[in-house]
Amino acid sequence: MAAKKAAAIGIDLGTTYSCVAVFQHGQVEIIANDQGNRTTPSYVAFTDSERLVGEAAHNQAALNPTNTIFDAKRLIGRRYDDAVVQKDLKNWPFKVTNDGGKPRIRAEHKGEQKQFAAEEI
Repeated sequence: MAAKKAAAIGIDLGTTYSCVAVFQHGQVEIIANDQGNRTTPSYVAFTDSERLVGEAAHNQAALNPTNTIFDAKRLIGRRYDDAVVQKDLKNWPFKVTNDGGKPRIRAEHKGEQKQFAAEEI
């Protein structure tokens, strides 16, 4: 019996778009999202009833700016007082708070204020 070879999965977490690929049987395949696109906007939104990701989150951003998160990658590995973070804060409609020196993204979800690390987004 031939040994099974495991597939490898790669995630490109981009600031603007993200994508997922799988390497299997000597080939790479970029996985399409539920809209059939091979890249997905790096957006997450929170509403009173649900969490939206990708295109669904991006499409409602103008209606729900304080609870639509984008550019989260720019916070990964940075301190709240980092000059880059402080500059970015001025351009984002969502709130980022200082939690012991670490930036935390605030959003209201299902009527509750929640804080998230950038990695959680």
